[in-house]
Amino acid sequence: MIPEFCVFYGVLTFSWIEFLWEQYLTLRQRRVYKTTEKIPSKLISTLDEETFRKAKSYGIDKNSFSIAEEWFNMIFSTGFICLNGFTLFWNLSKYCLIDTRYKESEIMISCVFILFMNTMGTLMSLPISAYNTFIIEEKHGFNKQNLSFFIKDKIKNFLLVQVIALPITAAAISIVKWGGRFFFIWLWVFSIVTSLFIMTIYPEFIAPLFDKYTALSDGPLKTKIEELAKQVNFPLFKIYIVEGSKRSAHSNAYFYGFFNSKRIVLYDTLLKDSKVTPDKKIEENDENTDVDQIKEKGKGMNDDEILAILGHELGHWKLNHVLFYIIISQVNLFVMLFVFGWLYDNSMLYRAFGFYESTHPVIIGLAIIFQYVFSPYNTVISFAMTTLSRQLEFQADAFAKKLGKAKELESGLIRLHNDNLGFPVYDSLYSAWHHTHPQLLERLEAISKTD
Repeated sequence: MIPEFCVFYGVLTFSWIEFLWEQYLTLRQRRVYKTTEKIPSKLISTLDEETFRKAKSYGIDKNSFSIAEEWFNMIFSTGFICLNGFTLFWNLSKYCLIDTRYKESEIMISCVFILFMNTMGTLMSLPISAYNTFIIEEKHGFNKQNLSFFIKDKIKNFLLVQVIALPITAAAISIVKWGGRFFFIWLWVFSIVTSLFIMTIYPEFIAPLFDKYTALSDGPLKTKIEELAKQVNFPLFKIYIVEGSKRSAHSNAYFYGFFNSKRIVLYDTLLKDSKVTPDKKIEENDENTDVDQIKEKGKGMNDDEILAILGHELGHWKLNHVLFYIIISQVNLFVMLFVFGWLYDNSMLYRAFGFYESTHPVIIGLAIIFQYVFSPYNTVISFAMTTLSRQLEFQADAFAKKLGKAKELESGLIRLHNDNLGFPVYDSLYSAWHHTHPQLLERLEAISKTD
């Protein structure tokens, strides 16, 4: 029993060390919020005192919420491990099928297990999500959802996850059973095909289930975006406006698509003083739309700032950052699946988490190895990817600067930061660990440097 105890306490110890490290970083950033009283000199002309105070209050509230949420999750996770949660849910799943012809089917039991685990996760996250939406975001003017919309959104999301997760679970187990000694290779190929398929269908069929997408109507902005795409040889197919304002006042922009059918998506909250989406007026009988909730006057970007932000995003494409991320993620997944293939039938790992059955279900092995055994590795990889991401963001900024949009990019980043109540000062350790994008002041300094 000694090896099992070593694994169990090793996993638990590392989880608490990582948790306490996160808490330490969060408290360091909290001190920055509390002690920073002056606007950084670089932003004095672009950040007023009222916005600075609002950003500070928003940061403190999010920081407090983060501390409470992390403690809640850590205590629950520890209890789940100590009470042999995997065994309890697996036995419950078997019990649900005991009077059916699937009582001996590992695939069906695993699907019920996944359903129970996802249901538990959803129920546990609901009060946290509701508090964040209706207390934190509402207090600071970002929430645009009512309770009905929130509940419908969660139900749709839960059902969608099950529709996707259950067939993938069944297929993955079948591959492991069929693939023999080198099943991890076939499982890796399956994961690549599945991820590319989901990336393809998500923007076209899944995202519209949650938000309304309309084509950007003809006008100066559309013409300028098309000209920018031609300038960098971006194969632009269509430009969309997403009605993100019905759920939040936060703004964003992104592109998606493969080969010569790429789309650019702008959140309506990104557009300067836009009250409605360009192609369609708000209908009075649309239950999800409220004229007063669409846009707060004074927020959003002008056309030149939007073009500069898109220049940054197109820089990611031109410099092959997206392809680079895909390659890295797939190589990392292959390594993890290779190790999983080596460990998944190890009885000691199952016993360490209270699973003493003679059979070793694939889904239990995946949960134990990917969630707990790989935890130290995932922490290192996550930090490395965060560090890499920050460097790629600088490169994308430099690309937009080469397009002659340095000033517009600076003002656009500042405006985006102010509209989202981003605090301009961060603890260096906290930022290095958490932020995939450099701090605003770091980006402005890099953009302003002479080439």
